[in-house]
Amino acid sequence: MLDPNQLRKDMATVVDRLALRGMQFDTERFNRLEARRKAVQIETETLQARRNAVSKLIGQLKSKGEDASREMAESQAIPARLKELEFDLANVQHELNEWLMTLPNLPHASVPAGASSDDNVEVRRWLPPGSRADAQGNPQPLAFEPKDHVSLGEPIGLDFDTARKLSGARFMMLRGQIARLHRALAQFMLDLQTTEHGYTECYTPYIVNSSTLFGTGQLPKFKDDMFWVTKGGQDEEPNRDEQGNVVAGEDLYLISTSEITLTGSVRDTIVPLQDLPIRLTAHTPCFRSEAGSGGRDMRGMIRQHQFDKVEMVQIVHPDSSYDTLEHMVGHAEAVLQKLGVPYRVVLLCGGDMGFGSTKTYDLEVWLPAQNTWREISSVSNCEAFQARRMQARYRPEKGKPEYLHTLNGSGLAVGRALVAVLENYQQEDGSVVIPDVLRPYMGGLVRLQAA
Repeated sequence: MLDPNQLRKDMATVVDRLALRGMQFDTERFNRLEARRKAVQIETETLQARRNAVSKLIGQLKSKGEDASREMAESQAIPARLKELEFDLANVQHELNEWLMTLPNLPHASVPAGASSDDNVEVRRWLPPGSRADAQGNPQPLAFEPKDHVSLGEPIGLDFDTARKLSGARFMMLRGQIARLHRALAQFMLDLQTTEHGYTECYTPYIVNSSTLFGTGQLPKFKDDMFWVTKGGQDEEPNRDEQGNVVAGEDLYLISTSEITLTGSVRDTIVPLQDLPIRLTAHTPCFRSEAGSGGRDMRGMIRQHQFDKVEMVQIVHPDSSYDTLEHMVGHAEAVLQKLGVPYRVVLLCGGDMGFGSTKTYDLEVWLPAQNTWREISSVSNCEAFQARRMQARYRPEKGKPEYLHTLNGSGLAVGRALVAVLENYQQEDGSVVIPDVLRPYMGGLVRLQAA
């Protein structure tokens, strides 16, 4: 959520930064709401001062034995008007907050302008030691016609037909060797992030309430991208308040990423300064409706309704968040380097960034069958955007609690990592060599091939 105080003090910066996203901020609407808010507050303060003055005057008149009936009538009318003003102020603040909840974060000053992924800026690329690049700096083509991950995976247990029968399109089922490789990738990533990069492994709920999603920014804007959960059991005891009255329960949703639960763990919390930074990781399934994706990536595992991801989250002091962002990009890069998969790092332009991010790097892996780079990780600094929505703060050594900065990143998307391994380690006979780092997780198996 944008900082209302920044809007009041420096609207020009807000307008300029949102323009980097290709968005025009409605200054007229904000000024109109601000005028209403100020008018209500001025009248409230004036009435409060008048109430005090009238109360004092009544006392003086009575002490002199004079008639105070007119002043008493005025005094008795003031509370009702103050109540009306309190209601008016709450309505203005509610309208402002509801609007601000729909506005994205402000891009950092270092974020390039641009409208789409075509305007993103490549920062660096990495090829495995001993490999060669072509004239464009991409990995040299394989010595044979490469197969895509579907053709490579189906003979060793990748099964879309059964998944389609069970659930519909954009689901997959894995059996045997390839299922074990999928699990090996997740375990390897968790071990790397916890033992080498200092993250604490977590097991989180896969179903969350709407308050959690408002806090991390999925709601209200991206409601159609979520899977909603309907509870069964009509005889279930209804929710009740402290007085025993029946109240409506919150909507429930399947998580689209464990960023939601890991970051949401500090909602409505004041974190002691000495507990920072907080580093959390989790391996979870993720559920996305892919609303608006149309026919993109219908073949294969690239865009699924259900996929697995190892997520990284850091909750830090504001002074360290941009150093932390660079470190987290390195933590994601380490996974790909140990797997020996070619990748590049891209700085996203304003028009291609996520809703809650102020600066984002994407990691893209090379897929030989597509002859292109495809995203496998996004690492973002959200500054105080989520913390303000969640009321997640830390207590400095002196002064009042202040908002934390939150960062998140994929470390990595497991299914896409599986795609990258299958395509980059494929052999001419259709078998797939297992990367060295994964072999201990595979019981020493060296190669995947059809029986």
